Amino acid sequence: MYELIASNKRRSILLIAGFVGVLTLVGMAFGLLVGYGWQGTAFALVFSGGLAFASYWKADAVALAVSRARPADPAQYRRLYNLVEGLTIASGLPMPRIYIVDDPAPNAFATGRNPRHAAIAVTTGLLEKMNRVELEGVLAHELSHVKNYDILVSTIAVTLVGAVALLSDLAFRTMFWNGGRVSREGDRENHNNPLAIFGLLFVMLAPVVAWAMQAAISRRRESLADASAVQMTRYPPGLVSALEKLLADTTVTHSASKATAHLWIEQPMSGVGDRGRFGGFNQLFDTHPPLEERIAALREL
Repeated sequence: MYELIASNKRRSILLIAGFVGVLTLVGMAFGLLVGYGWQGTAFALVFSGGLAFASYWKADAVALAVSRARPADPAQYRRLYNLVEGLTIASGLPMPRIYIVDDPAPNAFATGRNPRHAAIAVTTGLLEKMNRVELEGVLAHELSHVKNYDILVSTIAVTLVGAVALLSDLAFRTMFWNGGRVSREGDRENHNNPLAIFGLLFVMLAPVVAWAMQAAISRRRESLADASAVQMTRYPPGLVSALEKLLADTTVTHSASKATAHLWIEQPMSGVGDRGRFGGFNQLFDTHPPLEERIAALREL
């Protein structure tokens, strides 16, 4: 498992570097399309970098707000607090903030920038459908994300994907405002410039590439969190049983969005597991490995 942790860290660094590279190229394409050369590129990079930096500090609050999570009342959810407290003491983690999401689908996620600023949110459906041992396995999975600093990587991914999408959208809007060309001398020359055409194609594809990279980060982290959760609870059947219930449940998590899909313990959006003509392509954007594979891996422990 420790080899997997080290491998995931190396791959995550490469993927984050890839995100930065995509963001830089989008900035360069932005400069070409709006016709301000390196000044436009510099503006785009400063703008998106400032957005990413600001989002980094507030990403957990945004994720909780988007998911319509509310603070869990310690008296009403005493079992939940007891389980989280026991797991944090055993693993040496600080107590995270605990939230409830009013949603009938069983699901949960962790967010925050580090263990001291972490939060765990669980749906009402999860509390209703999981017994104590299964719920402990799910909570251990989420706390593993906190312990392994997966929440930090996920936060960075969210902000960079958002910056790429926003910058691409801004480039398109600027082009439309200018009637498909820049408003400087020599705009016709720039309009017919092959580099500008390449920039347009790249801006169109950049958000898709960023979403695929975001999904790749999440898939690797989920398998590691499963293994870490078993190490934390010392009881693989608990998480296995919980994942089997999630596999059998077909309820869509309505509180999830495309931006936060990778945070949840299982793929929350509909359309997962499609095996049609474009099944292989669709899997590029799955934020989680198949539950069957995760269950099989846990049974081998």
